[in-house]
Amino acid sequence: MLRGFALAGAETCSVHLDSLMNDPSPLDHADLIGLPGGFSYGDDVASGRIMAMHIRRGLADRLGSAVDRGACILGVCNGFQVLVQAGLLPAFGSIAGDARAVGLGANVSGRFQARWVGVEYEARSRCIWTNGLAEGWAGEAGRLVRRLPIAHGEGRFVADPEVVHRLSANGQVVLRTAEDVNGSVDRIAGICDGTGRVFGLMPHPERFLDWDRHPAWTALEPSMLGRTTPGLQIFRNAVESVAGIGKD
Repeated sequence: MLRGFALAGAETCSVHLDSLMNDPSPLDHADLIGLPGGFSYGDDVASGRIMAMHIRRGLADRLGSAVDRGACILGVCNGFQVLVQAGLLPAFGSIAGDARAVGLGANVSGRFQARWVGVEYEARSRCIWTNGLAEGWAGEAGRLVRRLPIAHGEGRFVADPEVVHRLSANGQVVLRTAEDVNGSVDRIAGICDGTGRVFGLMPHPERFLDWDRHPAWTALEPSMLGRTTPGLQIFRNAVESVAGIGKD
């Protein structure tokens, strides 16, 4: 994830959660905040729950203030689970609340899945991270390119039909898998908050920063290989969106 931000032009640093709990002031100066995938606290109790508890207790207000001033937050896989359980997503129209509106449960297969899957970017989404990705990559080559890797055991998106309708109507559904991979309602794999700046998704865009990471990259047209990968474009969109913060 750090490499993704760096390749997109951001100045990066890695900060341990305990350090932020002791001194959250670095969040006041960050324009981009990323919560990476992995197994925080060994996924004890449930995926992301313990880290989310710490964030709710000591960092949620600070993160909310960061978004209010224009900062962007990305949560990938375990980071998505944390954002949901901390109440930072879906956050209808604001950064606060709606902590129980959605959930991320165990895959219907009962197994951990690690593979590349087809994805669909929602054209009506307000998410700044995926700007332009729904319109590009036409034809069969586009179908090959619109893929991202997954690696999760608890990625099944859960929400009541009325919540799904509200998310869709508000432009907060960002990403779907092309087919059902884990039992997620409406195949939803990523959502954003009401500002479009807080984005959580189960697939890993940071694992598709280079074309040679794609499982079928040798079958892609040479002209396509000169373009930015969709994974890297996600990071570039965010960097470009915060470029003017504090520079009036």
